[in-house]
Amino acid sequence: MDGNTKNEICILDEATINKIAAGEVIERPASVIKELIDNAIDAGATDVRVEIGGCLSTLISIVDNGYGMSKSDVSIAFLKHATSKIRSADDLFAISTMGFRGEALSSIAAISKLSITTRQNDDISGTKLVVEGGDLKDVSDIGAAVGTRVTVEDLFYNTPARKKYLKSDRTELAHVTDVVTRYALGNTDVSFTLISDGRTILRAPVSDGLFDRIIHVLGSDVAKAMIPVSFESELAKVSGFVSQPELTRSGNDLQSFFVNGRSVNSKAISNALRLGFYTLIPKGRYPAAVLNISIDPKDVDVNVHPAKTEVRFGSEKEVMDAITKAVEEAHRSQVAPEIDNKESTVQLLFDNIEPETISKPSVEITLRESTPSYNTSTKDTERRLKRTERELLATKINTTENASSVSVLDDMKILGQIDNLYIITKSKDGLLIIDQHAAHERILFDQIKDHKTSGWQELITPLTIELNAKERILLEEYIPYLEEFGFAISEFGTNTYVITSIPNIFGKLEDPDIVHDIISDILSTGRIRDETGIYEHVSKSMACRGAIKAGAACNLEQMENLVAQLMRTENPRTCPHGRPTFVLFSKKELDKLFGRI
Repeated sequence: MDGNTKNEICILDEATINKIAAGEVIERPASVIKELIDNAIDAGATDVRVEIGGCLSTLISIVDNGYGMSKSDVSIAFLKHATSKIRSADDLFAISTMGFRGEALSSIAAISKLSITTRQNDDISGTKLVVEGGDLKDVSDIGAAVGTRVTVEDLFYNTPARKKYLKSDRTELAHVTDVVTRYALGNTDVSFTLISDGRTILRAPVSDGLFDRIIHVLGSDVAKAMIPVSFESELAKVSGFVSQPELTRSGNDLQSFFVNGRSVNSKAISNALRLGFYTLIPKGRYPAAVLNISIDPKDVDVNVHPAKTEVRFGSEKEVMDAITKAVEEAHRSQVAPEIDNKESTVQLLFDNIEPETISKPSVEITLRESTPSYNTSTKDTERRLKRTERELLATKINTTENASSVSVLDDMKILGQIDNLYIITKSKDGLLIIDQHAAHERILFDQIKDHKTSGWQELITPLTIELNAKERILLEEYIPYLEEFGFAISEFGTNTYVITSIPNIFGKLEDPDIVHDIISDILSTGRIRDETGIYEHVSKSMACRGAIKAGAACNLEQMENLVAQLMRTENPRTCPHGRPTFVLFSKKELDKLFGRI
C-alpha cells in the first residue's frame, strides 16, 4: 500500500463481523462438536450420538434426545447472542449451564451449511431449519423424533484460509475423539457414541459411576491403577480418581478436569495434582486423573475464553491447595499399615567425611509425611550405558574421524555428581556441568537415526498395550514407521495391540511402559507430514525413553564412560530436542562470579 494513502475508518458489514467472531469460537471440527454437545447436555439429553463422514469439514452430525426446540425458538436460535441460558449480565456471575453466550450456533452457521431438525415432546411435528453462510434459507415442518439433530456440512467453505490450516483427517479425528472422551468422563449419566464413516470409534453407555466410565473410555489397564479421591474444604469439593504412582505418562493426555461439570484445561490444576504426588513419581512424568471440582458458581468465572475451556477462580490458591490435599489423602489411605508417628525425620548426611571428625548434628530436619521418593536402579543405569557402548563398538562410531571436535570435552576430570542428574567435571577451559540424561539421549539418537535397521529382538512373552480411542486413531498411521525401527505391532482386539518384537537398542525389556511411552510421545504430536520428520521424531522419542534417567546415581566409572561416549558423537553440545548437554563456566566467568575481576 502507498505510504501516502489515507486509510478511512469504516464499519464492517455484518457478514464479516460474524466470520471474525466465528473464528474465535470455532477453531476446528472438534470445536463444532464441543459446542453442540454443550447444547445437548443443557437440553437434558441422556443420549448423544456424534457422526462424521469423509473429511471432517465435509459432514458433522450430532443427534440428542433432549428437550428439543419449538418452531419459534429454532427460527432464531442461529442468530448471534440468541440464548435460553441467561437473561442479563447479572447471570454471568452464577453460570450453571455449559453454554450461555449464544454464540455457538451463530458462529457455526456463519462458516458452514447448517441444518437443524428438532421436536419437543408435546409437538405433533418437528421443525427443520436450513442456514447457509449465516443466511436463513428455509424453515419447514417435518416428522422427527423428540430431540435435536444438527448437521454441519462444508465447514469453513467460505473461510478458505481457516480450512487450509486444518490438519490431516486422522489428526482432526483424534481431536474430536478427545473432546467426546472428556465429555463422556464428565457426564456418566449420558450415553455417548462416536462414529466415523460407519465405524464406531467410541461407545460409552450410561454408567453406574465414574469408575465404570473410566473402564469404558480409558480401558481396564488404566482403571485398575486408579484410586478414589474424596476431599472437601470450606471452598471446594474434590472427587474422582487419580492413578497410583506406578501409572504415569510422558504427557498429560490421561488427565481430565471438570469444574462444576465443565471440562477445563488448567495448568494450575495439573500442577496442584502433581504436587499431591510429591516425590512419588519422577520429574517429567504425569499421573492419570479424572477430577471433579465442585465450587460455588459465584466463586468461578467461566467467561474468560471464547471456547469456554478456561476458568478463573476467585480464590485460586485455596482451590489448588484443596486439590493437592485431596490427592495426598487418597495416596495416604492406600498405605498400610497405619503409622503412629505421622512425621518422619531425617538427619543430615555427610559424604566423604570420616565419622570421628564430626559430631552428630544437634538439629534434625522435619519433613512432611511422604512415601519413599522415586529412584532409578544403578543396575539399570549400567545396562543402558553398556548397551550404547556396545553399539558404538559394533558400528565403529568411536573411530577418530567420527569423534567430536569440541575442545572443551578434552582432558576432563570427573569431580562428582549433583542430585543424581548433573555430572561436574573440570576441563582445560573451566568448570563443565553435564546433564547426564541429555548427554545419553544425544548418544542414543545418533545411533538410532543412523542405524535404525541394525537389529530387533523377538520378545519371549509378547507385550500387550491398551490404547484409548484417540491413541488408536493416530497409531495406525505410525505402525509402518515403527516397524522399520524393529517394532512388530498388530491389533489384538478392540482396544488392545500386541507387540512381539522391539529394537535391539532397548536390550532386555524390563519396563513395558517404555514402549507405551514411545507411542504416547509420538501420538501427542499428531501427524507429521514430512516422512523424514516422522523418522526423526520416532528416533527422538526412542532416544529419550532409552537414555539413563534424571535421578539415576552413577559411579565414577559410569560417568567417565558416559562422557567418553558423548565425545564420540558428531554434535555433543545439544540433545535431539535442542537442550544443551553441558554448560561451561570459564575461569574468567568464575572469577567474575566471586568478585575477583
